[in-house]
Amino acid sequence: MRRERVVETLGLTVRFGGVTALDSVNFSLAENELRCLIGPNGAGKSTFFKCLTGMLKPTEGEVHIEGENCTGFDPHAIARLGVGIKTQVPSVMNGLTVRENVWLGARRSNRSRKADRITAETLERLAIADLGSSLVDTLAHGQRQLVELGIVLAGDPWLILLDEPAAGLTAEEVELMVSIIQDMNANAALVIVEHDMHFIRMIADTVTVFHQGRVLLEADVETVLNDEKVRDVYLGKRT
Repeated sequence: MRRERVVETLGLTVRFGGVTALDSVNFSLAENELRCLIGPNGAGKSTFFKCLTGMLKPTEGEVHIEGENCTGFDPHAIARLGVGIKTQVPSVMNGLTVRENVWLGARRSNRSRKADRITAETLERLAIADLGSSLVDTLAHGQRQLVELGIVLAGDPWLILLDEPAAGLTAEEVELMVSIIQDMNANAALVIVEHDMHFIRMIADTVTVFHQGRVLLEADVETVLNDEKVRDVYLGKRT
């Protein structure tokens, strides 16, 4: 049986001067659930994501992870709870090889020999084993995205937070990313901020729609895609 509320926010609010970017958001995520966050630019989804990852401290409200109040924790403290974080812009070490980048992710919580094994398995899992000796700064955008995902996976997280994983990917890379995310979801809960509705259709069960700093709708993907309010504020003719 799923544990309910492995992630929960209570009245989460963020203000920047006189602007309320996030307005009393209550949110919960169950064990091994996959949740997509969508909404127009400025809707609050990225601000919400940054509160979950520790990149931004809320003005009011709380963030709970597995029952622990993590409000105000920095990203390193969040990661130590078993949370893997992948930002929109790939955060990798350009002067190192693909293998070295992933190995450093594995080495954080494992001895050297085990980190070697995890690295090899992760590179195979992401279909980038042939790039192992390549310097990261020589890679294409989609390949760099996969390397950062490999760094996250090498830490064996139970919760994974992804910011626009399909951004800038080719159609073939999107198909691979869908397969990888479905594989990850077998052992981890995921929160994914994404704009690509085609991609969301392929991966999502439940979608949370943000608008003007609040949750406009939370429902299954087909309900969201066919909701008139969501169409008016976000989807338009793109579906």
